[in-house]
Amino acid sequence: MQIRFIDRETGTEKTEAVYGEGALRWVYETLPGKAALAVLVRRAFFSKIYGALMSSPRSRAKIAPFIEKFGLDASEFAEPPSSFASFNDFFSRRLKASARPLAETAAVLPADGRHLAFPRADAGATTIYAKGQAFDLEKLLGDAEAARRFSGGALLCSRLCPTDYHRFHFPVAGTPGAPRLVNGSLYSVNPIALSRRLAYLWENKRVVVEIDSPVFGRVAQVLIGATNVGTIRTTFTPGKFCEKGAELGYFRFGGSFIATLFEPGKIVLAEDLVKNTAAGLETFAKTGTPLGVPAAGS
Repeated sequence: MQIRFIDRETGTEKTEAVYGEGALRWVYETLPGKAALAVLVRRAFFSKIYGALMSSPRSRAKIAPFIEKFGLDASEFAEPPSSFASFNDFFSRRLKASARPLAETAAVLPADGRHLAFPRADAGATTIYAKGQAFDLEKLLGDAEAARRFSGGALLCSRLCPTDYHRFHFPVAGTPGAPRLVNGSLYSVNPIALSRRLAYLWENKRVVVEIDSPVFGRVAQVLIGATNVGTIRTTFTPGKFCEKGAELGYFRFGGSFIATLFEPGKIVLAEDLVKNTAAGLETFAKTGTPLGVPAAGS
């Protein structure tokens, strides 16, 4: 299984270079690996141990080879690579404001990553990842009332690889509520894993943030951890209005996932995102670029 995606900037189809692919396939595609997954890999202490290693001063030695291997543009970094105290500090790095300009007239993507866009969260998502398995909004949000609010609305799935910028941002201007933690396991969110069980997304540890937008209504951000991502940090002040593109928070080491939900009739998703998703392809695009525009009459 190769993971193919469309690069929004070039319009070309590419193959993803999967960080740690050998270990990932062993865990999710072999019987011994699945046994290890059940008793060890999905559990929080496994990710805490790995996180401690990535936070040690010795982990700094991994930074320069990582930048070179995956072709990261260090000129975008707010601080030089030599300034990071550990690999985890580098992983949750900030970027210069000029590195991610904001689209002015649209809601914007909340993170760098590979995105899937569904006009209806409870319909089209059944054709991607684990075929025939629909998103369970109530379990994903951990709240029946919130699930009813967003049922029939649009869904954006943003998958962040370990090689991506791992701070995430407000997709719309609005007033955020208090973050709500829904505890869980820490399965991988790579398509290699999700193609076998979509429910990993709502079985994993996650944080739900609901935003009241004067233009887009209520918008939910579901910040989902994964294997080696036990830490999800929010950096905003609940109840204080935040501009579009303002920092919402960050993940520590590893891949991770953000689900962005809109109420029905509030947004028209960007055409390229919807078209690529219908073809079974993620779109690689950066935070700040267009996610969609307000629906007529919203």
